[in-house]
Amino acid sequence: MTRIVIIGGGPGGYEAALVGSQLGAEVTVVDCDGLGGASVLTDCVPSKTLIATAEVMTTFDSSYEELGILVADDTPPEEQTARVVGVDLGKVNRRVKRLALAQSHDIAASVTRAGARVVRGRGRLEGQQAMDGSRTVVVTAADGTEERLTADAVLIATGGHPREIPDAQPDGERILNWTQVYDLDELPEELIVVGSGVTGAEFAGAYQALGSRVTLVSSRDRVLPGEDPDAAAVLEDVFRRRGMNVMARSRAASAKRVGDRVEVTLADGRVISGSHCLMAVGAVPNSAGMGLEEAGVKVKDSGHIWTDRVSRTSAPGVYAAGDVTGVFALASVAAMQGRIAMYHFLGDAVAPLDLKTVSSNVFTDPEIATVGYTQADVDAGRIDARGVKLPLLRNPRAKMQGIRDGFVKLFCRPGTGIVVGGVVVAPRASELIHPISIAVDNSLTVEQIAKAFTVYPSLSGSLAEVARQLHTRKTGDN
Repeated sequence: MTRIVIIGGGPGGYEAALVGSQLGAEVTVVDCDGLGGASVLTDCVPSKTLIATAEVMTTFDSSYEELGILVADDTPPEEQTARVVGVDLGKVNRRVKRLALAQSHDIAASVTRAGARVVRGRGRLEGQQAMDGSRTVVVTAADGTEERLTADAVLIATGGHPREIPDAQPDGERILNWTQVYDLDELPEELIVVGSGVTGAEFAGAYQALGSRVTLVSSRDRVLPGEDPDAAAVLEDVFRRRGMNVMARSRAASAKRVGDRVEVTLADGRVISGSHCLMAVGAVPNSAGMGLEEAGVKVKDSGHIWTDRVSRTSAPGVYAAGDVTGVFALASVAAMQGRIAMYHFLGDAVAPLDLKTVSSNVFTDPEIATVGYTQADVDAGRIDARGVKLPLLRNPRAKMQGIRDGFVKLFCRPGTGIVVGGVVVAPRASELIHPISIAVDNSLTVEQIAKAFTVYPSLSGSLAEVARQLHTRKTGDN
């Protein structure tokens, strides 16, 4: 029987374990934290659970008056606070941790039911490939004992951890990374978020909605510098309108505790003060100390493992998946990389990873969902495509729900009308992007999208409308 050892139990690891077991391999998963990895235990699942609470509060606070909702309150009017609802952060975080652990246990149960063995400990490769093509993985348990596993193939899916600035070390109390925020029992009164990428923007928006006064420190010209510029502009405008202090072109040099406060010093000498500081300055791959170089696995200067489109590394019989590869820091991509690795090694039909069909979402309010070619690709001439943007303000369902911010944008090839990309900025954009993802993946045309029925009234009606506008322009150009 084919022996497969998977080091790391995140999405890439556990999805690979399920596929490998289903295809008849003898699978062992080596994991030190709990199946699901950071995605389930400290990153994706916890943060999105926290954001779900913030989302309810934002929706209520921003639209209850317009929608005619009355709130009963026994407090005399002169003593009422500005906010209608509050939050018990300790209760929220206890729920976050409970759901994360439950999800991890569910994954572990699924993996073991499929027939895989789970070994608790840290794994590393030992030496080069043996004469018979096998590899040796050494597992070190928490008590220091070691177990040696022989594998015909090894998949590395060890993920990453928060990057730290030397002069801004998290202490878990006032200066925090994104894995430590769930230990807070009380809402930060004044939160400084350093980093305006996806993680920073999501937490900044969430804590602002929960009631914190938030300062977002961005070293770039705008928030979300890697996202569609129109989408980022909408989100930054929403942030500022809701009272967030967004500091552009402001690089943090250090953060230190001063009593019950935190002072963040910027590179230009300015100092800002808050009750707490969240460092969201990227991630570092968990690739050190795994014997990769000795095993012939090529590692980039960033610490990420080089892989091809079927998840192979430079070493025969060794594959890699997830954040440790630096391909795309998404759970869905990690899972796909893990599945592809198993399909490829076990001889099943496999399609190489195509990043232009990957849909992603920023869980802010409004959400930003994207798929396929981007505005940057079009502007740089990497693809000849045309785009149309349609504001949600024109959508009847958006008007009914009091939605003022957001848009739908589609890109298509000028001659054929084939959809090659799209952006949705809206509440639940993560749900609305799927039709565009299907169109991109299957090379559908704007005409086909335009002719498909949509429910009236619905936000998805804007997808059909923007497709009709693109089709009209394409026809007119011909």
